[in-house]
Formats: sequence, structure tokens, C-alpha cells
Amino acid sequence: MDATTLTSSTQDYLLFLFPAATTYLSPLLAVLLLATSLVWLFPGGPAWAAVAVSRRRASTATPPPPGAPGVVTALAGPTAHRALASLSRSLPGGAALSAFSVGLTRLVVASRPDTARELLSSAAFADRPVKDAARELLFHRAMGFAPSGDYWRALRRISSAYLFSPRSVAASAPRRAAIGEGMLRRISGGGGEAVAMRRVLHAASLDHVMATVFGSCYDPESPEGVELEEMVKEGYHLLGVFNWGDHLPLLSWLDVQGVRRRCRTLVGRVNVFVARIIEEHRQRKKSGDNGEPAAAGDFVDVLLGLEGEEKLSDSDMIAVLWEMIFRGTDTVAILLEWVMARMVLHRDIQSKAQAELDAVVGRGGAAMSDADVARLPYLQRVVKETLRVHPPGPLLSWARLAVHDAVVGGHLVPAGTTAMVNMWAIARDPAVWPEPEAFRPERFEEEDVSVMGGDLRLAPFGAGRRVCPGKAMALATVHLWLAQLLHRFEWAPADGGGVDLSERLGMSLEMEKPLVCKATPRW
Repeated sequence: MDATTLTSSTQDYLLFLFPAATTYLSPLLAVLLLATSLVWLFPGGPAWAAVAVSRRRASTATPPPPGAPGVVTALAGPTAHRALASLSRSLPGGAALSAFSVGLTRLVVASRPDTARELLSSAAFADRPVKDAARELLFHRAMGFAPSGDYWRALRRISSAYLFSPRSVAASAPRRAAIGEGMLRRISGGGGEAVAMRRVLHAASLDHVMATVFGSCYDPESPEGVELEEMVKEGYHLLGVFNWGDHLPLLSWLDVQGVRRRCRTLVGRVNVFVARIIEEHRQRKKSGDNGEPAAAGDFVDVLLGLEGEEKLSDSDMIAVLWEMIFRGTDTVAILLEWVMARMVLHRDIQSKAQAELDAVVGRGGAAMSDADVARLPYLQRVVKETLRVHPPGPLLSWARLAVHDAVVGGHLVPAGTTAMVNMWAIARDPAVWPEPEAFRPERFEEEDVSVMGGDLRLAPFGAGRRVCPGKAMALATVHLWLAQLLHRFEWAPADGGGVDLSERLGMSLEMEKPLVCKATPRW
């Protein structure tokens, strides 16, 4: 067999395996590969390429934001806020507003106060993207995820009037103080053993929310208390886990991570638990046994008393009440754990705060009140500095959704785009904050900055239409409990160890390793 015969035979064999490949398949593959590469490398990634193709005939002088190519997987990691900050800084002008693709989801991230303000104050971003877990957990009928409209405005109005108004916050002060004293007794009763702060703080936070929403608390060792703790923990995990099904429809249909299945199991338990409490309130109301005014601390009675267009179905009441319990528990506990970690790490700052407490309240077992906290400016600055360096929601917890086209920072953000504010990146920007990595409460003595949403250099509770309605209650609770903890005890690392400030972002930004420390009575 000569070389010519060998070549001919080889060609026949290849044509048998790959018919017409040499004529048609290779060019087709080349075109497909080229198209895929162009889509993948498009600024912002494939989700932004798709909108560019769909609008190719529309004339606009407004460019999209600068973007990173490919699909960003940073949101699936435990420190998504840090990864997104790094990616944004790597783009030309990207620190202000950046474009990314997360699967088929278009995403923009604002990392400067000016673009953050534009985004959060715009009516174009009045809604939230509803994650699969949020929908399954009924939160699309609660205040956090309900679409902007009459129903959402009614929920905001009701909660503001009966739970979070200045009058309601002041009325809850004795209850908050009593729960704080119970927390101190629990620590004192530990016999000098190391204190697992997360467990102590979470139990107190859950007690406070239960008393506020349901008018009663549960013994954490009782069957009801154990079940409630399990449900809150499971819901917190399901809403915090990154679910690729939210960004790739096929994976959503397949439920490959089991999120939908677990949510439905949890909702069944929540429905039974909360419906039982609602029915107990109904029966008590019928028997005339409910002597306490609803606004003083029982939100269930408030909801049951609604009339006309504001009246809620039982399923909507369950959604609203469940969200109140769920969201009200984690923010206070997580923030206080970070504050206490900083107090253990910075003993000089702890001593300065305690000296202020002694000067205002005195040493000894005097009861603490909100009136005392108002005279503790340094302690309040400690909390403010903790919110800056460890914001519970570094990406402001829940994103916004563009309901129509908008221009932010001179860039076009198309309808249907998910928008986030990276508050962590803003708080660590040296152009915004001098010495951003230093924990220095004194910076707020030099310039007072509000954390209530008016100043986007530090807005841990958000801003605009979707600002957290419970921010005043959360801050009042954190200030009071911190004052009680620092007034009663000296805090130090357990067994002479250090403090690990590693982070983990789920539903909120929590310490990766729970804080364990030693509490020594100060008198």
C-alpha cells in the first residue's frame, strides 16, 4: 500500500465517522465557538450580551455600566462582598457602578455613595427580585419581598404605626431592659465558664421579638422553644444560601440544591406553629381576656383588628408574622456579637466605654434605661464604628429590581436588572473614610454621621423606599444591651486566646467562628 492509498483510506474512514464534517461541520463549529466567545467575553457577561442583542436597533446615547466578562460566581462564596468589591475596582470606573452576569441574571453593583443614593432613591428600583426560597417561604406576601403597591404600603404603614414608631420603641424599653437583665443573669449563672456569645445573644433576641410580635416568650428548653429555634435556624439558612436555580431556569425546575423541597417542608411547620398562635389570640379576644392594648406589645392583635381593605387573610398574617420573627432575631444578635468581638480585641476601647458608663450610671447594680443610653455618646460611636466595619448586610441584605429602564451614574440600567449596593466596599474606601481598616470610634466625634439612611457613606439599614423599618428598634436594643453587658462585666478572650474576625456571608454577615469569651463581674 503506497502513501496515496493510505491517505485516501484515512479520508474514507473519517468521512464514515463524521459525515460531511470536512465540508460543513468545521465552519459551523467555528462560528458557534466564535459566537459563544463573543457572548462570554461581552462586557458584563452573557446576560448583558443578550440585552444588547435584543436592543440592537434601539438608539440610545447612554452606555451600559463597565462590566466583567463571563459568569461571576462570587455570590456563591462566603465573602461575596469582598469579591465583588475587588472585581468592581478592577474595572475602568467600575468602583462607581459595575455590571456582572450571574447565570442569566443581569446584575449591577454600586460601590460609591453617589451611585448608591441614585439607585436607592429611584422609583425605578422600588421592587425586590423574589428568590425561589423567599417565594416558597411566603415572604412575597410579607414586607421584605412584597412588590411595591397598595398591599406593601399598607404593611409598611401598619408596622410603622404599631411596632416601630418612636412611641412604640419607647413603650418597649422596660421589656428590652428586662430581657437584657435576664441575659446578664444567664451569664452570671455560668459559674465563670466561657460564654458562647452567639447562643446567649440569639436567645435574648428571639425572646424580644416573640414578646413584641406574639406577646409572650417560650422557654428555650420547652418543645415549643426548641421547635421555634429550629425553624428560625432553617429559614435563615435557606434564605441565605446561594441558589443557582434563581439564575438558571433549568436548575430551578430540577431543584438540584433541594432548596424548594426544604422550604416546603419548613412552611408546613411554620403554618401550624403560627396558625395556632393566631387562633389562641382569636379565642382570647372572644372571651374578653385580652386586657393589654395591642399597640403596647402584641402585633397579632393589631393584625386581627384590621378592618376593610387593610384586613389580612390568615395566610398573609402568617407570612407577615413569620418574617417579623425571622428578620428581627438575626440583626441584633449578629451586630452585638461583632461589637463584643471588638470589645474583647480592643481592651482600651472597652475600658473607655466602661469609664463612660461608670460616670453616667455609677458602679453597682443600678438598672439601665434608654435615658441612660442617650447620655453615652462614646458607646453609641462604638456601635456606629462596628456597623461601618462589620455591616450585618454588606450588600444591604436584599437586592433591588429595576421595574423600568433607569440611568444611574450616567449608565443605562435596563428593566429587569438586579441591583445591589456594596455598603462594605463604601465603608472600606479610603476616598470616603480615612484609615478605613482601623477600628476607631473617635472618628464619629470628629464628624457625626447618621446611620439611618440619610448619608450613603454609612447606611447599613438601607435608604429610600425599602429602608429597614425596624432600624430604630434594632439600634435601641443594641445600645441598651451593650451598655448592660459592659457595665456588669469585664470581657476578655476565653483561655487567653485571640479573636478570629473571619467572616461568612449568608443571610447576614456573621462571624465565621462564633465568639467565645470570658466574663468577669466588675463588682
